[in-house]
Amino acid sequence: MDLLFLPFRWIYRALVWFANSPRTLITSYLLMIVVAGVIYGEVEQRSPADAVWWAVVTASTVGYGDISPTTWAGRTLAALLISTMVLLVIPLITAHFASRLIVDDDAFVHEEQEQLKTDVRRMRALLEELAARQGIELPPLPPTRPVTEPGSVARPWGRSGRSGRRPPPR
Repeated sequence: MDLLFLPFRWIYRALVWFANSPRTLITSYLLMIVVAGVIYGEVEQRSPADAVWWAVVTASTVGYGDISPTTWAGRTLAALLISTMVLLVIPLITAHFASRLIVDDDAFVHEEQEQLKTDVRRMRALLEELAARQGIELPPLPPTRPVTEPGSVARPWGRSGRSGRRPPPR
C-alpha cells in the first residue's frame, strides 16, 4: 500500500519545495508566460509581442478579448495555461507571500518551548518531593505518545520562522 502512495508523496514534497521557494515560483511563472507565448505565436501565427501579451492576459484570467485563439491547438494551450496558473502557480505565490505577512507574535520560539518543558519537569519533581514529604500519593502521569504530527517537531537549526519576536538577550 505504501508503494501505491509513493508517487503522491513525491508530488507532495515537490509542491512543498516549490511553494516555499519564491525564486522558483516567480521563475516558473515567467517561464510559463514565455513558453506559452512562443507556442501561441507559432500556432496562431502571431508576432512575439502579441503572443506574450496574450499569454500574460490569459494567465491572469483578465481576457480582454483583443487577441484570442482560433485554432484547437491555441485553445488547448489557453486551457492548460489558465488551469495551471489559476489552480497552481498563482495560489502558491499568494499563499507564500501571505504566510510571510501573517506573523503570530504570540508563537513560542524553540528555545522558549524547551525552557517551558524544563520548567514543567522541575515543577513535577518539586511536586513529587512535596507530596512525598506530606505522605500524599500523586496520580500517575498519563502515558506519553510519540510526536508524529507534521510541524510538531522543532527544526534542528533553531527558530521556526513563524514568530515575529526575537528571543530576549541573555
